Amino acid sequence: MKKIIAICGSGLGSSFMVEMNIKNTLKELGVAVGLGDMEVDHMDLGSAYPGVADLIVCGKDLEDNVERFGETLVLNNIFDKAELKTKLETVLKEKGVI
Repeated sequence: MKKIIAICGSGLGSSFMVEMNIKNTLKELGVAVGLGDMEVDHMDLGSAYPGVADLIVCGKDLEDNVERFGETLVLNNIFDKAELKTKLETVLKEKGVI
């Protein structure tokens, strides 16, 4: 797993906030973020395509729209950092990243 994308409807505020939370969570979990390491970005739903990332993170409201693009981590509350950490840690362990 090398790339995680946060997706929201317009690609502005909420997906950028989730991107920052993902980066902070990865650092807490000891996963290097940056060039040559885990790449994290954000985008709007209209720009997404199948294979855009190894893992897509989105809110519950977009679940049905983004599952076609790849493996999806769905957040019930995009503001809940504890939920993000729990779910992201589970996926990273399953993938052997941590």
